[in-house]
Amino acid sequence: MNAGAPIAVTMGEPAGIGGELTVKAWRARRGRGGPAAFFAIDDPDRLRAIAGDDGAVVEIAHPSEAAPAFDRALPVLPQRLPAPAVAGRPDVRAAAAVIASIERAAGLALSGEAGGVVTNPIQKKTLQDAGFAHPGHTEFLAALGGGADVAMMLACEGLRVVPVTIHVSLRRAIETLTTDGIVRAGRVAAAALRRDFGIDLPRIAVAGLNPHAGEQGAMGDEEARIVAPAVETLRGDGLPVAGPMPPDTMFHPAARARYDVAVCMYHDQALIPVKTLDFAGGVNVTLGLPFVRTSPDHGTALDIAGKGLADPASFLAALDMASAMAARRAAA
Repeated sequence: MNAGAPIAVTMGEPAGIGGELTVKAWRARRGRGGPAAFFAIDDPDRLRAIAGDDGAVVEIAHPSEAAPAFDRALPVLPQRLPAPAVAGRPDVRAAAAVIASIERAAGLALSGEAGGVVTNPIQKKTLQDAGFAHPGHTEFLAALGGGADVAMMLACEGLRVVPVTIHVSLRRAIETLTTDGIVRAGRVAAAALRRDFGIDLPRIAVAGLNPHAGEQGAMGDEEARIVAPAVETLRGDGLPVAGPMPPDTMFHPAARARYDVAVCMYHDQALIPVKTLDFAGGVNVTLGLPFVRTSPDHGTALDIAGKGLADPASFLAALDMASAMAARRAAA
């Protein structure tokens, strides 16, 4: 990995708030020197319109041009849209450019020309209407990473969570929950915490599925049949693992101080605590990839797109985390 390589920022949904976040993040980080530099893979005309200043955007031909240009303008590796974006109104014609932006960012990160990738939020339904075959960013990036065994982690100050099942209905999540799936999530999380976060022996808390973690079978037997065997397997790996833990008592401050990551059984069990603790500053991280990828922990916000109201806190946190992860990998 190229130490000090700039972070690549993807286009995201052109009708959403991604472009505004990119511009606001550049304004917040300019003047901080080379390690703070990033570049966008986006339509320069779209970003100029959002910035309201033609001089605020400079087109580049290679990521190496980003750092020298960063203090005077937002560096953009052009990915043209077929038609101007309209705030709040996704257009299926833009899907190819959105997908290409992600592919190019991943390719540059794999080659070491970019230090990592920060993805702006996508409108999944619009991409799928255009033939996109993946449920979301995580699955697409895993394919771009050569079929890497990945897990989604959401992180904020004081809490990291990894859901075992992700973008499926609650009914489907319960039906598809397996011991092997929990073990895989725990192992991917532990390896990533060592490599990317510098935690030599990660402490893992494993949530139960049912209220009170099943209360010894009175409220369900999945803890005994599925979750507890996974906990024992992870302990056999030499990891300090607690669980199955009652989900309603494992996220208060004293409980969080006892672990480095919580492995949760389904999407909302993991995301609700993070978004409650830090709705504006949470970060989505794809663990297990051969390159660094983070994202703001929110969606496209079509309802406020084009109004100048987008809060860049989560995007800036994603940039900072990507930069720190990239630096740690480069040093290793």
